[in-house]
Amino acid sequence: MKTRRRNYNPVAGAPTTSHRKRVKLTTSIGHNFFNMLPDDIVLSIFIKVGSTADCPSDFVAGVSTCRRFKTLGVNSLVLSKASAETFAVKAGNWSEFAHRFLQRCSDAGNVEASYTLGMIQFYCFQNRRIGAALMAKAAIKSHAPALYSLAIIQFNGSGGSKNIKDLIGGVTLCARAAFLGHIDAIRELGHCLKDGYGIGKNTVEGQRFLIEANARELSTICSKHSSALLSGDRKNLHLLVSDFGFCLPCSRSHPANRFLVDWFGDRRLDPALRVCCYGGCGRPETRVNEFRRCSVCSVMNYCSRGCQARDWTMGHNKNCRPPVRL
Repeated sequence: MKTRRRNYNPVAGAPTTSHRKRVKLTTSIGHNFFNMLPDDIVLSIFIKVGSTADCPSDFVAGVSTCRRFKTLGVNSLVLSKASAETFAVKAGNWSEFAHRFLQRCSDAGNVEASYTLGMIQFYCFQNRRIGAALMAKAAIKSHAPALYSLAIIQFNGSGGSKNIKDLIGGVTLCARAAFLGHIDAIRELGHCLKDGYGIGKNTVEGQRFLIEANARELSTICSKHSSALLSGDRKNLHLLVSDFGFCLPCSRSHPANRFLVDWFGDRRLDPALRVCCYGGCGRPETRVNEFRRCSVCSVMNYCSRGCQARDWTMGHNKNCRPPVRL
């Protein structure tokens, strides 16, 4: 007498052979294994992707994969850890959506988003108070580029008259950024000490800061090009850094500065106003004759000593000549 094989409930007991085949088929064809992952694990993956993104598309591609990823990808934990390159939007692609995304990241506590949006608001849309507040929000959390940018604003009196310059405030912000290792801030502080600009004159200490800035710059560039140097390509070492005659390859500027370069490259600025001549800066004047001129050629204009030193190493040292007097 044949006995009928009992189909066990897969939850309560072992499944039959036919049921195992059905489970395997469903798992291999119709099931998405990501649905099995807890939200915490998916969030940790997105945090890693956002914090290491090299361009906005790296982050957008992950978020737009499915509805669940779209929800988890804009979680405040993910947005607060996104890298600076995640916000490297091009000026031609600027939109209300990009503005809302940056603002949302800033509200989540992302210092890079606060700094980038602050620079855009301050210089591109001339919302000086909002832009300065966003940069200050990043500076409070020890964001070195934000501290240095606010120092430049104080040194130049940007957004107001020449009389509102705050040299002591600029030196204080610059010193904090220098303490955090910002190379341009270290160099700026060195020149302030040498010239007695906003601080007591101390030539020896100022020279020490300039040497430290050049040493840090040399170390940074060499570490990025170590493979080329080890293979025998030493042509980048025969020129040295800014103040002491050596020239090194230009490091990639911050996404906020790249946005300014694109923005003012495509738009006509007031003819009376000038843009910083260092190609990696992009800052424009907020009033006539705000930036300092090169003391030799009187042609190039710079928002800061840091930009002047970088442009010098990028080729101005070869073209700088005193004006011909007739």
